[in-house]
Amino acid sequence: MSNRPQIRSLRPKWFLFFSFFLFPFSFCLAQDVRADLPSDGSLRVENRRGAVSVEVWDEKHVSVTVTFEGEPPARSPVIIRRTEQLLNVLVASDATGKATRTRVNLSLRIPARSRVEIVTNSGQVEMRGLPETLSVQTFSGDIQALFPESGSADITAESASGAVTFAFTKTAARTSGAKVFRSRLGTGRAPVRLRSQNGKISIAPLIATAITNEVAVIQSNTPAQGETVTQGERRPPTLTGVTTGSQAVGTPATVLTEPEEVGEDDIVRVDTELVTLNVSVIDRGTNRGLTGLVRSDFKIYEDGIEQQIAHFESANAPFNLVLLIDLSGSTRDKVKLIRTAAQHFVDAARPLDSIAVITFAGAPIVVSPLTNDREALRQRINSIETAPGDTKLYDSLNFAMTDVLKDAGKSRRTAVVVMSDGLDGALPSVHGDGSAISYKEILSQVTEFDGVLYALWVDTEYVSLSEKDTQPEDFDAGHDRMAEMAEAGGGLFYEVEKLEDLAGAYERVIADIGTVYSLSYQPLNTVRDGKWRAI
Repeated sequence: MSNRPQIRSLRPKWFLFFSFFLFPFSFCLAQDVRADLPSDGSLRVENRRGAVSVEVWDEKHVSVTVTFEGEPPARSPVIIRRTEQLLNVLVASDATGKATRTRVNLSLRIPARSRVEIVTNSGQVEMRGLPETLSVQTFSGDIQALFPESGSADITAESASGAVTFAFTKTAARTSGAKVFRSRLGTGRAPVRLRSQNGKISIAPLIATAITNEVAVIQSNTPAQGETVTQGERRPPTLTGVTTGSQAVGTPATVLTEPEEVGEDDIVRVDTELVTLNVSVIDRGTNRGLTGLVRSDFKIYEDGIEQQIAHFESANAPFNLVLLIDLSGSTRDKVKLIRTAAQHFVDAARPLDSIAVITFAGAPIVVSPLTNDREALRQRINSIETAPGDTKLYDSLNFAMTDVLKDAGKSRRTAVVVMSDGLDGALPSVHGDGSAISYKEILSQVTEFDGVLYALWVDTEYVSLSEKDTQPEDFDAGHDRMAEMAEAGGGLFYEVEKLEDLAGAYERVIADIGTVYSLSYQPLNTVRDGKWRAI
């Protein structure tokens, strides 16, 4: 048998969004391109082609500046997408295929109420000021975080092979060789999570400086012919085609005298369909998932035609995980086992994964909302008690996919892990009112869910002694529906013969989640004919 890897869980997700391409066909970008945050302040910045610099200021909007190192592109690679839940600033991948790619650097100014997530590959991340929450993840880039000494933050810094330096005047400066470093400023109000696989992390006091609303036009940092620029030096911004006396390719952006508003009247709005695939790559020889793959290891074909990968999330990118636990029926007698298994789930999850826990019987109960605080999760899981009411699996799953995740936005990937015997009260011989939502409706919602669903079916079947007992065909239906929902949700289906095996099953789920890659592309075939396409 061949040992070539196989790819599983290929299920596309289609959704419509608006992309704001800033000044397409221009080499120049106005500095103060502005956009408003959603109500909860969620902001995701992803730049896998360069560095990211972020500064907290007193204005209410976000300002975005772009500079290039290398040959400027004919079209801006920066895409700004805003929904009611999230403002997303994304640097699109280089579609030229050139060996030497243009480096794209982002500079942002953000309000203090921002809830920020920043992702880079090798690009350095610099943070000046303290937002409401901060999460930084980079593979090999350095992270420099400058916080006000009067600030309040609960800081976790993790560098697998680099050093973490913490230097504040009120504490002795120190460099930690530990993989995970933790410290606190003030009362620890703002959660800060910094992670670099190979880079250095530096945390130091911020020296306050005034921030102005000056508007400039930014050009590439490429030196002119005969000019040398030392590493780290930035050339003064100039306007191509004006100071040189020659016309640049494309149409230069107009010099602005006030901030450029990202609104309907002065942007180019492009409607695009983005197809998202969540995939795992399995070694047929070992039946284990492969990690460490990069964008160039993947190719996507739609109906036999190769597509350009627009967005890529590596297997180690964090998840929002929702653990949904059935406490109805015979599981009521096994609450201690269920608590222990849920603790195993939390312990097995990766440090940057956020976790929510919901229990249900007749109605869902939020044990914990999404959080990175492992100690708080453990305390809340220990408080889990039996839940009253009949089994409403479909209603509770709908609640997990909508209500619990509605405030999470699109800042990171999402997975729901549901543990149940599948016996919703809507089944014929299962006692109780059952869910208000039908199985057909929940299956449709799972299919449209912008995330992954993992289903753990627990065997609770017993010998039916009368017509009033749950019948074998309904136990079978519960099993088959759990399997069907996992398939529709792009995840995996696990059979748990007894609750004592649940902890091990949860650990396998986390291991599988750690092998999931997420890829997105914009179909070259833009015809919306409602037909299925082969991927």
